[in-house]
Amino acid sequence: MSVPQVAAAPVKKLGARGSGARGEARFAFLLLLPAALVVFGVVLYPVARTFVVSLFAVDSPLPGSYPFVGLGNYTRVFRDPDFYGVLGNTMYFTLVSTGAELILGTAVALLLNAPLRARWFWRSLVVLPWALPTIVNGALWRWIYNGQYGALNGLLEALHISSTPVQWLGSPFLALNMVIAADVWKNTSIVVFFILAGLQTIPSDLYEAARIDGASAWSAFWRLTLPLLAPSIAVVLVLRTIEAFKVFDIIYVMTGGGPASGTQTVAFYTYLQAFSNQLFGYGSALAYLIVVAVFALAMVYLRLLRQGQMAGVE
Repeated sequence: MSVPQVAAAPVKKLGARGSGARGEARFAFLLLLPAALVVFGVVLYPVARTFVVSLFAVDSPLPGSYPFVGLGNYTRVFRDPDFYGVLGNTMYFTLVSTGAELILGTAVALLLNAPLRARWFWRSLVVLPWALPTIVNGALWRWIYNGQYGALNGLLEALHISSTPVQWLGSPFLALNMVIAADVWKNTSIVVFFILAGLQTIPSDLYEAARIDGASAWSAFWRLTLPLLAPSIAVVLVLRTIEAFKVFDIIYVMTGGGPASGTQTVAFYTYLQAFSNQLFGYGSALAYLIVVAVFALAMVYLRLLRQGQMAGVE
């Protein structure tokens, strides 16, 4: 008689556990529901709506009946000669700014990783440019580059380098490079902290062993430090490439896309088409192409990172 009672007890206990797990899952769902609604309302629905708009020739912010063009807006992008010009500006901006930030950020991170006096102070100082809002940063550098009373021309004159004022934002290619310099000044800080975090994980014993083997500081950097920093560098490249490719705010503040469209990027060109020219369907198609390009860049970087990790394991 006691055997059935012993067998029935675990069944009842398992049933209680199952109902408890379902209760926890229901409670977790209720906690996540507000965030899910916000994500749907702020992200998913606008993304889906933008795709729908890109399939129509929408030329007004007012609701109405607009002709369906299918992929016509997308094919129009690749027939637009202005698009290739702004795409070239975007690629140049992305490659130069990301490369400069990575090189400068790695150099500063190596310096801050050295045993310096008041190292905490210098590390705190480095974060200040990144903490500055992009709009403020753009306005600051626009005044620095001013051709009449800018600080840069004043500095060159004080150092007796040049007494002739330079219009730093007056020609397309020069203006694009000046905007890149302003962007590098602000965003190198975040690269510094990613690389510095990676440096902190490298054991000092490895450098001791390399020094005993007769490796120079330069050789230790190339053969030891740089390979071990590969994951941190990959993360930096993904983040900064994506941000640089869709740059808008600093262009808007410093140059407004000029002169002669020399500083227009794809994101800024999309803004002009959608909101200045009110070609909302065409602008939506451009926006989706930016999303596809950013997604492709992220996948390439993540694939390279995964291959590097697999090679390291082997």
